[in-house]
Amino acid sequence: MSDKEVILTQDGLKKLEDELENLKSVKRREVAERIKVAIGYGDISENSEYEDAKNEQAFIEGRIITLEKMLRNARIINNDEINTDVVGVGATVIVKDLEFGDTMEYTIVGTAESDPLNNKISNESPVGKAILGKQKGTTVDVNVPAGVIQYTIIDIKK
Repeated sequence: MSDKEVILTQDGLKKLEDELENLKSVKRREVAERIKVAIGYGDISENSEYEDAKNEQAFIEGRIITLEKMLRNARIINNDEINTDVVGVGATVIVKDLEFGDTMEYTIVGTAESDPLNNKISNESPVGKAILGKQKGTTVDVNVPAGVIQYTIIDIKK
């Protein structure tokens, strides 16, 4: 991962800090204990428990490095910075699909916080890119694999 700026909301920052703390204080100890137990089984050259624990340890250490780098390069979006005149990171946007008439509510977040199942979409996603910087009442075309979707921005809020 490069030293690219990571845009986070306060909630996103807290989640990453909590995950990092859990990995360092809980998961590291758990996997160290698993390795110790697996070594106790004897020959580690054909010991699948040992191999699994070492793989998990490598994953945990890699994730810790990634999280530390993300937090080092974080730019936090405060509620005071969220503008309701134009769509920006941290704003919650209500859009209407012009083809089907469906109304959806999305919160625009940085890539690290993206969670489409909870309506948190990245500022770098097709929808995020299309509506970023736009005003209430604007109609945008969103290029998606299935074609082009037209959305009208109904409201922008904090």
